[in-house]
Amino acid sequence: MLNLLKRLSLAILGVLGIVSFSSAQTPLNGEQVVLLHGIARSASHMEDLEQFLEDKGYTVYNLNYPSTEHSLEKLTSIVAAEIARKISADKPVHFIGYSMGGIVTRAVLNKFRPDNLGRVVQLASPNKGSEVADFLKDNWLYEKVYGPAGKQLVTDGAGIDELLGKVDYELGVVAGTFSIDPISSSLIPGNDDGKVSVESTKVEGMKDHVLVYSSHTFFPQNEEVQRHALEFIRNGVFIKQ
Repeated sequence: MLNLLKRLSLAILGVLGIVSFSSAQTPLNGEQVVLLHGIARSASHMEDLEQFLEDKGYTVYNLNYPSTEHSLEKLTSIVAAEIARKISADKPVHFIGYSMGGIVTRAVLNKFRPDNLGRVVQLASPNKGSEVADFLKDNWLYEKVYGPAGKQLVTDGAGIDELLGKVDYELGVVAGTFSIDPISSSLIPGNDDGKVSVESTKVEGMKDHVLVYSSHTFFPQNEEVQRHALEFIRNGVFIKQ
């Protein structure tokens, strides 16, 4: 009886606005999400998505990693070690990787998969490489800006198939169809987001795939992208269009 009275009292106080039940203050489920930014970016580029997920009750680890300083193989080890230091083993851990961050995510899960893996979302990730990287890979400025990993993001795979492995987990892929870079888009066949073709985002084994009218650069900030990512980590499918 006392517990019932307590619950009723809290409900009344909540209606009156005296007690807050904000999910940002009280996580709904405590499940974990690891966010990985793209090449030549930082965790700050993922902050809008981080806040969105935290408001929904998730514990979010928005990781920084030296994306332009090492090969994908080395970055995989660096990121995996950071993830192992942060995540808890008692709750599922989901992954959302943007652009090259989605490629690093696949490599981490192939080599260092946690036992409590939940679901995985890739945002505009070049699973089959980028024609832009093909065109610029031997340019000294491109190499200086994007480093060793940038040279590996080519359409012939640059020998990274073994690093990435097969997709044998629940993976949802979001692709963009709007470009603010007509020069880069002229190098890419079919629909693209200015950096990556829709076709290149697809990978064998993925569970779902969805298109969003967004440019590559602003993908993590796009509200539709955020809603799709949330829907997939919750239910294993994207919002039906």
